[in-house]
Amino acid sequence: MQKKYYTIKQAAKVLGVTPLTLRNWDKGGKLKAYRHPINNYRVYKSDQLELFLRKMEISREKKKKRKIDIYYI
Repeated sequence: MQKKYYTIKQAAKVLGVTPLTLRNWDKGGKLKAYRHPINNYRVYKSDQLELFLRKMEISREKKKKRKIDIYYI
């Protein structure tokens, strides 16, 4: 069974970034963290991470499809 919530360290590993990057994304609103009710640590929902991974993959695919025109003068 899949975990429902991930710690910041676990979420960073899933996404392939550092915990500091996740903190910055949280501050910037790119990927919002929830707060654990007892210790106030950042936690991330599994479905939220899956959606974010899909968005990252779509973004990568769009970049691959871009064509660059080079003009020589």
